[in-house]
Formats: sequence, C-alpha cells, structure tokens
Amino acid sequence: MDRSEIEEKVNAFLIDELEIDEEKLKPEALLKEHLGLDSLDFVDIVVIVEKQFGFKIKPEEMKTVKTLGQFYDYIASKVA
Repeated sequence: MDRSEIEEKVNAFLIDELEIDEEKLKPEALLKEHLGLDSLDFVDIVVIVEKQFGFKIKPEEMKTVKTLGQFYDYIASKVA
C-alpha cells in the first residue's frame, strides 16, 4: 500500500466517521488544534486503523505524532 492510498483511506474515515471538513485535511494540520480531535476520537481512530490497516496503534508511539502528515507516515511505517 503506498502513501497516497493511506492518505485516501485516512481522509475518508476522518470525513465519514469523525465528520471533519475535507478542506481541513492537510498534512501540516495539527490533529488536536486544527482537526479538533479529542481523546474519544483517538479511541475511534485506533479501532478504525486496526480494521482498515491490520495493526494496533501503540499509545506510546503516538506521543510524537502531532500532525496529519506524521499520522500518515506512522501508518506507512507500520504497513510497509
């Protein structure tokens, strides 16, 4: 799975499941500040990522992920 496929899948679930405006989905967007994601949203994201990409997100690995671009990179590193 390449980076563009990962971005498409992530963006699709952010729009459909978490109702985030598509125009906010830029790689430099901060997950909490720009996208408004809270701890409950992150629980949903963990479940969705596990279903769609087949791995479990480890909370300690997510501590350094601040932007949407870093989140794409994190998923890419796990599915490569």
